[in-house]
Amino acid sequence: MSAKLIRHARWTGAVLAGVLVAALVAVGPSTSAATQTNVAWSSYLAGWTDEYIPTSDNDCVAGRDKCLKATLKELARIADGTAEDCSHDAIFARAYLRMTQTYGWSRDIAGYYEDVPFANHQDAVFAKYYTDAYYAYQSGDRASVPEAWRITFDASRDEQVSGTGSLLLGMNAHINRDLPFVLAAVGLVAPDGSSRKPDYDAVEKWLYTATEPLVAEFAARFDPTIDDGSDPFGISNAALFQLVSGWRETAWRNAEALVSAPTPEARDKVAASIEAEATDGAKTLLATQSYVAPLTSPGPRDEWCAAHHDDAPPLAYDFGAAEPYGY
Repeated sequence: MSAKLIRHARWTGAVLAGVLVAALVAVGPSTSAATQTNVAWSSYLAGWTDEYIPTSDNDCVAGRDKCLKATLKELARIADGTAEDCSHDAIFARAYLRMTQTYGWSRDIAGYYEDVPFANHQDAVFAKYYTDAYYAYQSGDRASVPEAWRITFDASRDEQVSGTGSLLLGMNAHINRDLPFVLAAVGLVAPDGSSRKPDYDAVEKWLYTATEPLVAEFAARFDPTIDDGSDPFGISNAALFQLVSGWRETAWRNAEALVSAPTPEARDKVAASIEAEATDGAKTLLATQSYVAPLTSPGPRDEWCAAHHDDAPPLAYDFGAAEPYGY
C-alpha cells in the first residue's frame, strides 16, 4: 500500500468541523447509471409490504435469508452504475452496498441477532426507501422524492459538494429522514412485547469496524480528500462513526414518537417534524460542504475518480476483501 493510501486509511480521533456538530442535532458490473432502467425493485416484488409477516410468500416480507441476495443485487445495480460514470451519487451508493454486505456477514454469526428473519426484513425495507427515492428521482418524479433526498440528488447532479458532503447528505436523508419511518413501519416490539432495540443496537458493533475500510475505499477510488481530517472537506473515521451512531439513536426516538402518537393528527405533526429536521440538516450540509470557486471545485475529484474508480478497495472489511464492482 502506498504512503498516500496509508494516510487515507488512518484511524484518527479528529472531530468534524462545526457543520457536523450542527447537523448532529438534527455479480459483476451493471449497466451505467445513464442507461439502467429506473424501476424501483419493490414495484415488481409481488406482495411487498413494510409490515413484517413471517408467513408471507414474499421472501423479504417474511425475512427469509434469500432476501438479502435480492437487496444486494439492487444496491449493486446503483453502486456499480454510478461508480462507472463517476457520478457524485457513487459514494453513498457504495457505502450502502458495503454496509449491507457487512450486515450479511453479521447475520451469519450465531447469536449476533435475537431475531434474524426480522433483521432481514428490516434491512430490506430500509434499502427500499433509498432505492425508491433514487429511481423516482432518476425518472423525473420529483414529487415522490422526500425533500432531503431531492437536495442530496440535486447536489450530486450539479456536482456541488465534496466527497464528504456527498456521503453526509446521503446519510442524513437515509438515517434522519427514512429510518424513523422504517422503524415505525416494521415495528419496535416483538410479538412477546420485548423491545427490538437490542438487535438495533447490535448494528453499532459492525458499523464501527466497517468505517475504516469504507473511508479508505472512498479515498482510494472517488475523492482522495474524503478522509483528511485536517481538511475542511474531510472526515475522520472516528467522527463519522460517532455521527452515524448519534443519528441512529435520534431515529429510534423519533420512531417511538410516531408509534406513540395518540391521534392521526398528532402523528402527522411528528412526521412533519422529522421531514423538516432532515431537510434543515441537508440544507446545512449543502451550505457548508459546497465547493467554493475559485478555491475549490469538483474537477480534482472527477479526475481522480476517472483514473481510480476501478481500483480494488485497499482494506478488507469484516466480510473479507471487497471487489470494486458487484458484491
